[in-house]
Amino acid sequence: MLFSKLSEKIDSLNTSIISEERKAVLQPLIDFVQSKVDVKQIINLNFICTHNSRRSHLSQAWAQVTGSYFGIENLFCYSAGTEATALFPVAAKTLENSGFKVETLSQGENPIYSIKYSENQHPIIGFSKTIASDFNPESGFAAIMTCSSADQGCPFIVGAEKRIPITYEDPKVSDGKPQQAEKYEERSIQIATEMKFIFSQIKL
Repeated sequence: MLFSKLSEKIDSLNTSIISEERKAVLQPLIDFVQSKVDVKQIINLNFICTHNSRRSHLSQAWAQVTGSYFGIENLFCYSAGTEATALFPVAAKTLENSGFKVETLSQGENPIYSIKYSENQHPIIGFSKTIASDFNPESGFAAIMTCSSADQGCPFIVGAEKRIPITYEDPKVSDGKPQQAEKYEERSIQIATEMKFIFSQIKL
């Protein structure tokens, strides 16, 4: 069972606002997930951005939880960067505000967070890491490029079975400005809504 606040948040997301053009961008990921479900294989999704600090983490968390919401089994979501920095605290706080239970497991330049979405599911472990990190799958995964710079800068992802660009505008542009929290929430909700749409299309 998902935490009730999180479940209510997903309930409230309106997928009808997604344009037909955007649905076409999301379709390759729907196809990839469906192909794995059809043959009862593990579904490994790795969301990749340049710094693995904001969009890739939001995407990883929302994909994992919306997949669970729709009863998708054997779904494992990861995130990575072309370089490692740190999970930006406002991104973690944005997830917490949506109903995830976020706990800081270690401090330092690259803190490690436990991002829990259900009483009995293993929490998502959030920290910044590169694609080559041992924490990520080595093969058979879909590499979902969440930012255009990583998409252009990484034409080839070692081990990826499929490479899918689903890019988002960086909320970093609002850092230090009065609308920062609002912009992160806006991006988080956009990602959550699109992940809800993707997994709602999967036939079990």
